[in-house]
Amino acid sequence: MTIQNIHDLFLKCTKVSIDTRKIEPNSFFVAIKGERFDANTFAKEALEKGASYVIIDNADYFIDDRTILVEDSLQTLQELAKFHRHFLQLPIIALTGSNGKTTTKELINVVLSKTFNTKATIGNLNNHIGVPLTLLSFTKETQIGIVEMGANHQKEIEFLCEIAQPDFGYITNFGKAHLEGFGGVEGVVKGKSEMYTYLKANNKSVFVNLDDEIQNQKTEHFHRITFSQKDKNVNVFIDDVTANPFVKIKTLGVEINSHLIGLYNANNINAAITIGHNLEVPIDDIKAAIEGYVPENNRSQLLTKGSNEIILDAYNANPSSMMVALENFIQLDKENKCIIIGDMYELGQESLAEHKAIVNFLNQNSTFECHFVGKDFFANSIQKDNFHFYNTFEDFTKYLSSVKIENKTLLIKGSRGMALERTLEYL
Repeated sequence: MTIQNIHDLFLKCTKVSIDTRKIEPNSFFVAIKGERFDANTFAKEALEKGASYVIIDNADYFIDDRTILVEDSLQTLQELAKFHRHFLQLPIIALTGSNGKTTTKELINVVLSKTFNTKATIGNLNNHIGVPLTLLSFTKETQIGIVEMGANHQKEIEFLCEIAQPDFGYITNFGKAHLEGFGGVEGVVKGKSEMYTYLKANNKSVFVNLDDEIQNQKTEHFHRITFSQKDKNVNVFIDDVTANPFVKIKTLGVEINSHLIGLYNANNINAAITIGHNLEVPIDDIKAAIEGYVPENNRSQLLTKGSNEIILDAYNANPSSMMVALENFIQLDKENKCIIIGDMYELGQESLAEHKAIVNFLNQNSTFECHFVGKDFFANSIQKDNFHFYNTFEDFTKYLSSVKIENKTLLIKGSRGMALERTLEYL
């Protein structure tokens, strides 16, 4: 069966699914082999739950003419997504970067949805499976698609661009994330820049923060739409940015008061403003969209628990995002501050050195209470009255159970695997 034939069947269905727990009537189920399971074994269950068609790559699980046998289910999912992208012919904005991808994607979506029927990556479905699923969620009613792309090794962004074939691209930044897979910071720049390579080769447009030296240099001869807080000779000049704690921006004749914490979120907002402005969304609508956006899912959330004010940024962490979050927190005009930070993952051989750098930074710049949770921070323990180190989260909970934390302004940040949002149960 050809991809076009498969696509014809897909169009008869309401949605694509790879998880039988989320099957809806008239779904199009794709059985993908995982590290811990073989979804081919769920083909029959998918049909019983209401799937109209199932794609399998193991003939042992063929049932009837509702079963489509292919050589590789994952590859078929990816080819189907690429075919669907050509079928719809809608403009697609792709974005990647070390930090801020999901927040920027959400901001772009709320801004553009003021004028267009948009659809964006749900959550962080941004890999070799998530990007195809995102593309297959677009319909003829979708006017603009927004696709987030994540990567932890070389050639991944190149592969995702070949599937999504974006018309516009934006790289949030180049930071110390996934150093183990990319092979250091230079590898991060090379890997993320695969998006630039695709856009240039296909004569597409790129959104650029001119204040980022790497972005500026890498896109010098591109067709680019620019923004800056320093250079007025750009498409969108940002007049003024402040954060105490929420980011406030003056640009294009308006003042925008966001619900996002920290100056490190300013460029995420600036990018959404620039993209919206370029696509002719009225500035008053852009302002309303950004001011109406409230972060969730443990991303720079401002919470109150009892007498404590909490900045919860526990969705993920790497050395770059950790440093800007700490710098912002140190500058906050608040009394009785306290930080709780957890290990940063996927740093490979650089891990101990990067954790030591964070400890040294706080040693030089903090006088408030600091709690370090995780084996790599614990390995860099130093003796200081306001510093406390815990090898595991369980060790930390013993401390939390023995004290009452009150009237504090807290920053909680760590990698996803640390799940530091669990700390809220003790506050």
